[in-house]
Amino acid sequence: MNTRKPWYKLSGLLLSAAILVAGCGQGSAGDSKNGSRADIENLPAAIAEKEDMKLMVIRKIGGDDHTAQFLAGAKQEGEALGFKVDTFTANNDAAKFHDAIAQAAGNGYDGIVLSHGDDPATVEDVKTLKEKGIPVVAFDSVPELAEIEGVTVTSQDDENLAKLSLDRLVEEQGSEANIIYLWVDGFPPMVRRNAVYQETLKSNPGIKEIERFGVASSDTSVETQNAVAAMLTKHPKGEIDAIFATWDAFAIGAARALNEAGRNEIKIYGIDVSNADLEVMQKQDSPWTATAAVDPKTIGAVNVRLLAKKLAGEETPSTFSLPATLIDQVSLSKSQEAVNMSNLADLIPGWGTSTDFEEEWMKSLKEVYGE
Repeated sequence: MNTRKPWYKLSGLLLSAAILVAGCGQGSAGDSKNGSRADIENLPAAIAEKEDMKLMVIRKIGGDDHTAQFLAGAKQEGEALGFKVDTFTANNDAAKFHDAIAQAAGNGYDGIVLSHGDDPATVEDVKTLKEKGIPVVAFDSVPELAEIEGVTVTSQDDENLAKLSLDRLVEEQGSEANIIYLWVDGFPPMVRRNAVYQETLKSNPGIKEIERFGVASSDTSVETQNAVAAMLTKHPKGEIDAIFATWDAFAIGAARALNEAGRNEIKIYGIDVSNADLEVMQKQDSPWTATAAVDPKTIGAVNVRLLAKKLAGEETPSTFSLPATLIDQVSLSKSQEAVNMSNLADLIPGWGTSTDFEEEWMKSLKEVYGE
């Protein structure tokens, strides 16, 4: 977990401006395209009564494609439902993250989605939001939030993400492999993935972790690249079989280091996927063999649907986990064209689609406000 302090502290005034600007630039959110909300008969009363609902999506981590797609998915879904949606990423700066929540609490937002709230202060933030009557959905955040009445904590199926990737590593590299472990502590999803990793080592005592590295920062991939490059100078060919990367920012940095060193005999097994990741995996002789993932745009969309149900006064679970899928080079190679997040569903049935928590009244709203 990154503990470095920023060289400045963003003022409340500047942060307010940042929040307001962050959600702009993608058209007029909430504008009706095919009618008006008054024409919809099956809307919950709480949704029908207020035309100008505003949502805020605040993410602690940032600077990567996964974050961009998560925010895009949340914004797209919210606007398709007729809400105004602003987004903000703190780029791994805890002070900015908590300041953004405090600012949002006083700026008239009807509901808030949080992402990667990983500290006790997030619990206090959410309690304050609840006291103000602002419903909250939190993705990949501290599990204690689920104990607050009315809050939903969502996650990827982190245990299965790790298992899918590690099972493929063991299948291809055998139970006597020497590996590098790229992981960072302090984040709930990383804790869950690490538990599976430790179980895998226990079940396969011949697998040896010979090096490890992990930092969460705005330059994670670059720092990982440098760290892995240094490891390669210590271990000549034949001493490392594979890398298990618990975050795609780690995998991207590791892939660069392997390519530059001409060490593509070492294979990468990762977690998460994005357009940048798919591009790396499809390069000739790419060491990135497989990655387990959930579509980040779908994650954003499902979180907004849960928030919409809360605003409608409907029942929601305290926790929800999105199922994982394994993506490998063999599957990607079957495509006659370059594979990206848009056409990945052509190779993996069901990818990028989800009907979780999509109510009939939401479909009706999309007919009015959706493109």
